[in-house]
Amino acid sequence: MASSPPAAAVNSKGRVLFASLIGTTIEFFDFYIYATAAVLVFPHLFFPSAEPTTAMLQSFATFAIAFFARPIGAAIFGHYGDRIGRKATLVAALMTMGLSTVAIGLLPTYESAGVVAPMLLALCRLGQGLGLGGEWGGAVLLATENAPPGKRAWYGMFPQLGAPIGFICATGSFLILSDVLTDEQFFAFGWRLPFVASALLVFVGLYVRLKIHETPAFQKAIERHERVEVPIVEIFARHKAHLLAGTFGAMATFVLFYLMTTFVLSWGTGPLGFARSTFLPIQMLGVVFFGLAIPVSAVLADRYGSRAMLLAATLGIALFGFLFHPLFGAGTTGSVVAFQIVGFALMGLTYGPLGTALSELFPTKVRYTGASLTFNLGGIVGASLAPYIATRLATDHGLAAVGYYLSAAALITLVALALSPRSKAGAD
Repeated sequence: MASSPPAAAVNSKGRVLFASLIGTTIEFFDFYIYATAAVLVFPHLFFPSAEPTTAMLQSFATFAIAFFARPIGAAIFGHYGDRIGRKATLVAALMTMGLSTVAIGLLPTYESAGVVAPMLLALCRLGQGLGLGGEWGGAVLLATENAPPGKRAWYGMFPQLGAPIGFICATGSFLILSDVLTDEQFFAFGWRLPFVASALLVFVGLYVRLKIHETPAFQKAIERHERVEVPIVEIFARHKAHLLAGTFGAMATFVLFYLMTTFVLSWGTGPLGFARSTFLPIQMLGVVFFGLAIPVSAVLADRYGSRAMLLAATLGIALFGFLFHPLFGAGTTGSVVAFQIVGFALMGLTYGPLGTALSELFPTKVRYTGASLTFNLGGIVGASLAPYIATRLATDHGLAAVGYYLSAAALITLVALALSPRSKAGAD
Protein backbone atom coordinates (compact mmCIF):
# COMPACT_ATOMS: atom_id res chain seq x y z
CA MET A 1 0.00 0.00 0.00
CA ALA A 2 2.79 2.42 0.85
CA SER A 3 4.26 2.20 -2.65
CA SER A 4 1.02 3.13 -4.45
CA PRO A 5 1.05 6.93 -4.05
CA PRO A 6 4.52 7.44 -5.54
CA ALA A 7 3.62 5.22 -8.49
CA ALA A 8 0.44 7.23 -9.10
CA ALA A 9 2.30 10.55 -8.85
CA VAL A 10 4.92 9.45 -11.28
CA ASN A 11 4.18 8.49 -14.72
CA SER A 12 2.93 11.47 -16.68
CA LYS A 13 2.75 10.75 -20.40
CA GLY A 14 5.28 13.41 -21.37
CA ARG A 15 7.88 12.33 -18.82
CA VAL A 16 7.63 8.65 -19.71
CA LEU A 17 7.86 9.16 -23.46
CA PHE A 18 10.69 11.68 -23.22
CA ALA A 19 12.65 9.48 -20.81
CA SER A 20 12.31 6.48 -23.15
CA LEU A 21 13.22 8.58 -26.20
CA ILE A 22 16.18 10.52 -24.80
CA GLY A 23 17.90 7.44 -23.44
CA THR A 24 17.78 5.46 -26.67
CA THR A 25 18.77 8.56 -28.65
CA ILE A 26 21.93 8.87 -26.58
CA GLU A 27 22.63 5.16 -26.69
CA PHE A 28 22.23 4.96 -30.44
CA PHE A 29 24.24 8.15 -30.98
CA ASP A 30 27.10 6.51 -29.11
CA PHE A 31 26.66 3.29 -31.05
CA TYR A 32 26.53 4.94 -34.47
CA ILE A 33 29.49 7.22 -34.04
CA TYR A 34 31.44 4.02 -33.61
CA ALA A 35 29.85 2.56 -36.75
CA THR A 36 30.79 5.67 -38.74
CA ALA A 37 34.30 5.75 -37.33
CA ALA A 38 34.67 2.04 -38.09
CA VAL A 39 34.42 2.97 -41.77
CA LEU A 40 36.11 6.37 -41.90
CA VAL A 41 38.74 6.34 -39.14
CA PHE A 42 39.63 3.06 -37.46
CA PRO A 43 40.99 1.23 -40.53
CA HIS A 44 43.62 3.98 -40.87
CA LEU A 45 44.47 4.66 -37.21
CA PHE A 46 43.98 1.34 -35.44
CA PHE A 47 44.41 -1.27 -38.19
CA PRO A 48 47.14 -0.02 -40.54
CA SER A 49 47.46 -2.35 -43.48
CA ALA A 50 48.95 -2.23 -46.94
CA GLU A 51 45.64 -3.51 -48.32
CA PRO A 52 42.60 -1.27 -47.59
CA THR A 53 40.02 -4.07 -47.72
CA THR A 54 41.88 -6.05 -45.05
CA ALA A 55 42.01 -3.02 -42.76
CA MET A 56 38.30 -2.42 -43.29
CA LEU A 57 37.47 -6.03 -42.47
CA GLN A 58 39.54 -5.85 -39.29
CA SER A 59 37.67 -2.72 -38.29
CA PHE A 60 34.34 -4.43 -38.99
CA ALA A 61 35.47 -7.29 -36.74
CA THR A 62 35.67 -4.91 -33.76
CA PHE A 63 32.30 -3.52 -34.84
CA ALA A 64 30.88 -7.03 -34.44
CA ILE A 65 32.16 -7.40 -30.85
CA ALA A 66 29.34 -5.25 -29.46
CA PHE A 67 26.69 -7.49 -30.97
CA PHE A 68 28.11 -10.53 -29.21
CA ALA A 69 28.34 -8.52 -25.97
CA ARG A 70 24.75 -7.30 -26.19
CA PRO A 71 23.06 -10.60 -25.19
CA ILE A 72 25.41 -10.74 -22.19
CA GLY A 73 24.37 -7.21 -21.31
CA ALA A 74 20.74 -8.18 -21.88
CA ALA A 75 21.08 -11.10 -19.45
CA ILE A 76 22.89 -9.05 -16.79
CA PHE A 77 20.79 -5.89 -16.94
CA GLY A 78 17.65 -7.88 -17.67
CA HIS A 79 18.18 -9.87 -14.48
CA TYR A 80 18.29 -6.73 -12.37
CA GLY A 81 15.55 -5.06 -14.39
CA ASP A 82 13.21 -7.95 -13.59
CA ARG A 83 14.44 -8.29 -10.01
CA ILE A 84 14.96 -4.75 -8.64
CA GLY A 85 13.25 -2.55 -11.22
CA ARG A 86 13.39 -0.77 -14.56
CA LYS A 87 14.62 2.62 -13.33
CA ALA A 88 17.89 1.69 -11.59
CA THR A 89 18.79 -0.72 -14.37
CA LEU A 90 18.23 1.88 -17.08
CA VAL A 91 20.53 4.32 -15.27
CA ALA A 92 23.27 1.68 -14.93
CA ALA A 93 23.00 0.70 -18.62
CA LEU A 94 23.30 4.32 -19.73
CA MET A 95 26.40 4.88 -17.59
CA THR A 96 28.06 1.71 -18.94
CA MET A 97 27.47 2.77 -22.53
CA GLY A 98 28.44 6.40 -21.94
CA LEU A 99 31.72 5.74 -20.16
CA SER A 100 32.80 3.25 -22.82
CA THR A 101 32.08 5.75 -25.59
CA VAL A 102 33.98 8.61 -23.96
CA ALA A 103 36.94 6.29 -23.39
CA ILE A 104 37.13 5.53 -27.14
CA GLY A 105 37.68 9.23 -27.78
CA LEU A 106 40.69 9.18 -25.45
CA LEU A 107 42.42 6.05 -26.79
CA PRO A 108 45.95 6.05 -28.22
CA THR A 109 46.28 4.99 -31.86
CA TYR A 110 48.34 2.14 -33.32
CA GLU A 111 51.12 4.57 -34.17
CA SER A 112 51.65 5.49 -30.51
CA ALA A 113 50.66 2.30 -28.67
CA GLY A 114 51.06 -0.51 -31.18
CA VAL A 115 48.90 -3.60 -30.79
CA VAL A 116 47.61 -2.32 -27.43
CA ALA A 117 45.54 0.31 -29.27
CA PRO A 118 43.19 -2.10 -31.13
CA MET A 119 42.96 -4.23 -27.99
CA LEU A 120 41.74 -1.23 -25.96
CA LEU A 121 39.38 -0.31 -28.79
CA ALA A 122 37.90 -3.82 -28.66
CA LEU A 123 37.51 -3.56 -24.87
CA CYS A 124 35.62 -0.26 -25.16
CA ARG A 125 33.46 -1.72 -27.90
CA LEU A 126 32.64 -4.56 -25.51
CA GLY A 127 31.46 -1.99 -22.95
CA GLN A 128 29.29 -0.30 -25.56
CA GLY A 129 27.65 -3.63 -26.37
CA LEU A 130 26.99 -4.49 -22.73
CA GLY A 131 25.36 -1.10 -22.13
CA LEU A 132 23.17 -1.17 -25.21
CA GLY A 133 22.18 -4.74 -24.41
CA GLY A 134 20.56 -3.50 -21.22
CA GLU A 135 19.31 -0.15 -22.50
CA TRP A 136 16.91 -1.01 -25.27
CA GLY A 137 14.68 -3.46 -23.42
CA GLY A 138 14.27 -1.19 -20.42
CA ALA A 139 13.38 1.82 -22.57
CA VAL A 140 10.75 -0.15 -24.48
CA LEU A 141 9.22 -1.46 -21.26
CA LEU A 142 9.22 2.01 -19.72
CA ALA A 143 7.03 3.10 -22.64
CA THR A 144 4.82 0.06 -23.25
CA GLU A 145 4.17 -0.76 -19.60
CA ASN A 146 2.82 2.78 -19.14
CA ALA A 147 0.72 2.71 -22.32
CA PRO A 148 -3.08 3.01 -22.18
CA PRO A 149 -5.17 0.29 -23.88
CA GLY A 150 -4.91 0.38 -27.66
CA LYS A 151 -1.76 2.53 -27.64
CA ARG A 152 1.00 0.04 -26.90
CA ALA A 153 2.59 0.29 -30.35
CA TRP A 154 2.33 4.10 -30.33
CA TYR A 155 4.06 4.34 -26.95
CA GLY A 156 6.52 1.60 -27.92
CA MET A 157 7.67 3.49 -31.00
CA PHE A 158 9.13 6.39 -28.97
CA PRO A 159 12.28 4.53 -27.89
CA GLN A 160 12.53 3.28 -31.48
CA LEU A 161 12.70 6.90 -32.65
CA GLY A 162 15.99 7.14 -30.78
CA ALA A 163 17.62 5.15 -33.59
CA PRO A 164 17.06 7.63 -36.47
CA ILE A 165 17.58 10.66 -34.21
CA GLY A 166 20.80 9.22 -32.83
CA PHE A 167 21.97 8.30 -36.31
CA ILE A 168 21.30 11.79 -37.69
CA CYS A 169 23.19 13.36 -34.78
CA ALA A 170 26.12 10.96 -35.18
CA THR A 171 26.38 11.30 -38.95
CA GLY A 172 25.81 15.04 -38.75
CA SER A 173 28.64 15.47 -36.28
CA PHE A 174 31.09 13.69 -38.59
CA LEU A 175 29.78 15.65 -41.57
CA ILE A 176 30.32 18.98 -39.78
CA LEU A 177 33.82 17.95 -38.70
CA SER A 178 34.64 16.93 -42.26
CA ASP A 179 33.57 20.38 -43.47
CA VAL A 180 35.39 22.51 -40.88
CA LEU A 181 38.58 20.45 -40.53
CA THR A 182 41.18 19.35 -43.01
CA ASP A 183 41.77 15.63 -43.44
CA GLU A 184 44.95 15.94 -41.38
CA GLN A 185 43.10 17.65 -38.53
CA PHE A 186 40.21 15.21 -38.71
CA PHE A 187 42.46 12.17 -38.36
CA ALA A 188 44.70 13.88 -35.80
CA PHE A 189 41.99 14.89 -33.32
CA GLY A 190 38.65 15.70 -34.98
CA TRP A 191 37.31 12.16 -34.98
CA ARG A 192 37.65 12.10 -31.18
CA LEU A 193 35.29 15.02 -30.57
CA PRO A 194 31.91 13.21 -30.99
CA PHE A 195 33.03 10.47 -28.61
CA VAL A 196 34.15 12.88 -25.89
CA ALA A 197 31.21 15.25 -26.40
CA SER A 198 28.78 12.37 -25.83
CA ALA A 199 29.49 12.81 -22.10
CA LEU A 200 27.23 15.88 -22.10
CA LEU A 201 24.37 13.88 -23.61
CA VAL A 202 24.85 11.15 -21.01
CA PHE A 203 24.46 13.68 -18.19
CA VAL A 204 21.18 14.86 -19.72
CA GLY A 205 19.95 11.30 -20.03
CA LEU A 206 20.87 10.44 -16.46
CA TYR A 207 19.08 13.53 -15.15
CA VAL A 208 15.87 12.63 -16.98
CA ARG A 209 15.97 8.97 -16.01
CA LEU A 210 16.53 9.74 -12.33
CA LYS A 211 13.19 11.59 -12.41
CA ILE A 212 11.14 8.58 -13.48
CA HIS A 213 9.56 5.88 -11.33
CA GLU A 214 8.77 2.23 -11.78
CA THR A 215 6.14 1.19 -14.31
CA PRO A 216 2.65 0.18 -13.10
CA ALA A 217 3.14 -3.35 -14.50
CA PHE A 218 6.33 -3.87 -12.48
CA GLN A 219 4.70 -2.45 -9.35
CA LYS A 220 1.91 -5.00 -9.74
CA ALA A 221 4.47 -7.79 -10.16
CA ILE A 222 6.00 -6.76 -6.83
CA GLU A 223 2.64 -6.62 -5.09
CA ARG A 224 1.67 -10.04 -6.45
CA HIS A 225 5.06 -11.54 -5.49
CA GLU A 226 5.55 -12.66 -9.09
CA ARG A 227 9.27 -11.92 -9.44
CA VAL A 228 11.47 -14.96 -10.09
CA GLU A 229 14.93 -15.57 -8.67
CA VAL A 230 16.78 -16.04 -11.97
CA PRO A 231 14.77 -14.65 -14.93
CA ILE A 232 17.05 -16.08 -17.62
CA VAL A 233 16.49 -19.60 -16.27
CA GLU A 234 12.75 -19.00 -16.45
CA ILE A 235 13.11 -17.81 -20.05
CA PHE A 236 14.92 -20.95 -21.19
CA ALA A 237 12.67 -23.22 -19.13
CA ARG A 238 9.28 -21.84 -20.18
CA HIS A 239 9.68 -19.40 -23.08
CA LYS A 240 12.19 -20.97 -25.48
CA ALA A 241 9.79 -20.93 -28.44
CA HIS A 242 9.09 -17.21 -27.95
CA LEU A 243 12.81 -16.49 -27.60
CA LEU A 244 13.62 -18.32 -30.83
CA ALA A 245 10.74 -16.77 -32.77
CA GLY A 246 11.63 -13.28 -31.54
CA THR A 247 15.31 -13.69 -32.39
CA PHE A 248 14.74 -14.65 -36.02
CA GLY A 249 11.70 -12.39 -36.24
CA ALA A 250 14.09 -9.46 -35.69
CA MET A 251 16.78 -10.75 -38.05
CA ALA A 252 15.76 -8.94 -41.25
CA THR A 253 15.47 -5.63 -39.41
CA PHE A 254 19.10 -5.82 -38.32
CA VAL A 255 20.44 -7.04 -41.65
CA LEU A 256 18.69 -4.22 -43.49
CA PHE A 257 19.82 -1.49 -41.13
CA TYR A 258 23.50 -2.37 -41.04
CA LEU A 259 23.62 -2.89 -44.77
CA MET A 260 21.98 0.52 -45.29
CA THR A 261 24.37 2.27 -42.91
CA THR A 262 27.78 0.69 -42.34
CA PHE A 263 28.19 -1.37 -45.51
CA VAL A 264 26.63 1.16 -47.87
CA LEU A 265 28.78 3.96 -46.41
CA SER A 266 31.90 1.84 -46.88
CA TRP A 267 31.04 0.81 -50.46
CA GLY A 268 29.69 4.20 -51.46
CA THR A 269 32.80 6.10 -50.35
CA GLY A 270 35.03 3.32 -51.69
CA PRO A 271 34.33 1.45 -54.94
CA LEU A 272 31.45 3.75 -56.00
CA GLY A 273 33.71 6.78 -55.62
CA PHE A 274 31.44 9.15 -53.65
CA ALA A 275 33.13 11.78 -51.51
CA ARG A 276 32.41 11.52 -47.79
CA SER A 277 30.91 15.01 -47.83
CA THR A 278 28.50 13.95 -50.60
CA PHE A 279 27.49 10.54 -49.33
CA LEU A 280 26.80 11.37 -45.67
CA PRO A 281 24.03 13.90 -46.50
CA ILE A 282 22.41 11.28 -48.76
CA GLN A 283 22.41 8.84 -45.86
CA MET A 284 20.96 11.46 -43.55
CA LEU A 285 18.14 12.10 -46.02
CA GLY A 286 17.36 8.39 -46.01
CA VAL A 287 17.33 8.32 -42.21
CA VAL A 288 14.74 11.11 -42.22
CA PHE A 289 12.42 8.70 -44.02
CA PHE A 290 13.39 6.05 -41.46
CA GLY A 291 12.15 8.36 -38.71
CA LEU A 292 8.97 9.35 -40.57
CA ALA A 293 7.99 5.73 -41.21
CA ILE A 294 8.23 4.73 -37.53
CA PRO A 295 5.07 6.57 -36.34
CA VAL A 296 3.23 5.42 -39.46
CA SER A 297 4.06 1.83 -38.58
CA ALA A 298 2.94 2.37 -34.97
CA VAL A 299 -0.49 3.63 -36.05
CA LEU A 300 -0.91 0.65 -38.36
CA ALA A 301 0.34 -1.76 -35.68
CA ASP A 302 -2.19 -0.50 -33.13
CA ARG A 303 -4.93 -0.96 -35.74
CA TYR A 304 -3.94 -4.29 -37.29
CA GLY A 305 -1.48 -5.77 -34.79
CA SER A 306 2.29 -5.58 -34.46
CA ARG A 307 2.82 -9.01 -35.96
CA ALA A 308 0.79 -8.21 -39.09
CA MET A 309 2.72 -4.98 -39.55
CA LEU A 310 6.05 -6.80 -39.24
CA LEU A 311 4.96 -9.43 -41.78
CA ALA A 312 4.01 -6.79 -44.35
CA ALA A 313 7.22 -4.79 -43.84
CA THR A 314 9.41 -7.91 -44.03
CA LEU A 315 7.81 -8.91 -47.32
CA GLY A 316 8.76 -5.46 -48.61
CA ILE A 317 12.35 -6.00 -47.45
CA ALA A 318 12.52 -9.33 -49.31
CA LEU A 319 11.46 -7.60 -52.54
CA PHE A 320 13.83 -4.68 -51.90
CA GLY A 321 16.78 -7.07 -51.96
CA PHE A 322 16.28 -7.48 -55.71
CA LEU A 323 16.63 -3.71 -56.15
CA PHE A 324 19.96 -3.57 -54.33
CA HIS A 325 22.13 -3.83 -57.41
CA PRO A 326 19.91 -1.93 -59.90
CA LEU A 327 19.60 1.11 -57.61
CA PHE A 328 22.75 1.21 -55.49
CA GLY A 329 25.00 -0.44 -58.05
CA ALA A 330 24.06 2.12 -60.70
CA GLY A 331 26.22 4.56 -58.79
CA THR A 332 24.43 7.74 -59.84
CA THR A 333 23.37 10.33 -57.28
CA GLY A 334 19.69 9.93 -58.18
CA SER A 335 19.71 6.13 -57.96
CA VAL A 336 21.58 6.15 -54.64
CA VAL A 337 19.14 8.72 -53.18
CA ALA A 338 16.19 6.54 -54.25
CA PHE A 339 17.90 3.49 -52.83
CA GLN A 340 18.45 5.18 -49.46
CA ILE A 341 14.88 6.52 -49.23
CA VAL A 342 13.21 3.20 -50.05
CA GLY A 343 15.54 1.13 -47.86
CA PHE A 344 15.29 3.39 -44.83
CA ALA A 345 11.51 3.76 -45.16
CA LEU A 346 11.21 -0.03 -45.06
CA MET A 347 13.49 0.02 -42.05
CA GLY A 348 11.12 2.37 -40.23
CA LEU A 349 8.11 0.21 -41.06
CA THR A 350 9.74 -2.87 -39.53
CA TYR A 351 11.57 -1.18 -36.66
CA GLY A 352 8.63 0.84 -35.33
CA PRO A 353 6.49 -2.07 -34.05
CA LEU A 354 9.43 -4.36 -33.24
CA GLY A 355 9.83 -3.28 -29.61
CA THR A 356 6.14 -3.73 -28.86
CA ALA A 357 6.02 -7.10 -30.61
CA LEU A 358 9.03 -8.48 -28.73
CA SER A 359 7.88 -7.18 -25.35
CA GLU A 360 4.45 -8.79 -25.83
CA LEU A 361 6.05 -12.22 -26.10
CA PHE A 362 6.85 -12.39 -22.39
CA PRO A 363 5.05 -11.87 -19.04
CA THR A 364 6.02 -8.96 -16.78
CA LYS A 365 8.15 -11.03 -14.40
CA VAL A 366 10.68 -11.90 -17.14
CA ARG A 367 9.85 -9.30 -19.76
CA TYR A 368 12.99 -7.16 -19.38
CA THR A 369 15.22 -10.22 -19.80
CA GLY A 370 13.12 -11.83 -22.53
CA ALA A 371 12.62 -8.76 -24.72
CA SER A 372 16.27 -7.72 -24.35
CA LEU A 373 17.58 -11.18 -25.20
CA THR A 374 15.42 -11.57 -28.32
CA PHE A 375 16.38 -8.11 -29.60
CA ASN A 376 20.08 -8.61 -29.00
CA LEU A 377 20.25 -12.21 -30.19
CA GLY A 378 18.55 -10.90 -33.31
CA GLY A 379 21.42 -8.45 -33.52
CA ILE A 380 23.93 -11.29 -33.49
CA VAL A 381 22.26 -13.34 -36.23
CA GLY A 382 21.27 -10.29 -38.27
CA ALA A 383 23.75 -7.49 -37.78
CA SER A 384 27.02 -8.50 -36.14
CA LEU A 385 28.61 -9.87 -39.29
CA ALA A 386 26.37 -8.17 -41.87
CA PRO A 387 28.93 -5.52 -42.96
CA TYR A 388 31.66 -8.18 -43.10
CA ILE A 389 29.55 -10.67 -45.06
CA ALA A 390 28.28 -7.98 -47.41
CA THR A 391 31.80 -6.70 -48.10
CA ARG A 392 32.95 -10.22 -48.92
CA LEU A 393 29.94 -10.90 -51.14
CA ALA A 394 30.25 -7.59 -52.98
CA THR A 395 33.99 -8.03 -53.51
CA ASP A 396 33.77 -11.62 -54.71
CA HIS A 397 30.35 -11.76 -56.41
CA GLY A 398 29.07 -8.21 -56.92
CA LEU A 399 26.36 -6.11 -55.29
CA ALA A 400 23.55 -8.33 -56.53
CA ALA A 401 24.77 -11.02 -54.11
CA VAL A 402 24.36 -8.56 -51.22
CA GLY A 403 20.75 -8.03 -52.25
CA TYR A 404 20.12 -11.79 -52.34
CA TYR A 405 21.63 -12.01 -48.85
CA LEU A 406 19.11 -9.40 -47.65
CA SER A 407 16.20 -11.19 -49.33
CA ALA A 408 17.25 -14.52 -47.79
CA ALA A 409 17.34 -12.93 -44.32
CA ALA A 410 13.86 -11.51 -44.90
CA LEU A 411 12.50 -14.93 -45.89
CA ILE A 412 13.88 -16.43 -42.67
CA THR A 413 12.17 -13.66 -40.70
CA LEU A 414 8.89 -14.22 -42.54
CA VAL A 415 8.95 -17.89 -41.55
CA ALA A 416 9.78 -17.02 -37.92
CA LEU A 417 6.95 -14.49 -37.72
CA ALA A 418 4.46 -16.82 -39.37
CA LEU A 419 5.33 -19.66 -36.98
CA SER A 420 5.64 -17.43 -33.91
CA PRO A 421 3.56 -18.83 -31.03
CA ARG A 422 0.77 -16.61 -29.85
CA SER A 423 1.57 -14.84 -26.59
CA LYS A 424 -0.73 -14.52 -23.59
CA ALA A 425 1.55 -11.91 -22.04
CA GLY A 426 0.73 -8.84 -24.03
CA ALA A 427 -2.11 -7.57 -21.88
CA ASP A 428 -0.59 -7.75 -18.43
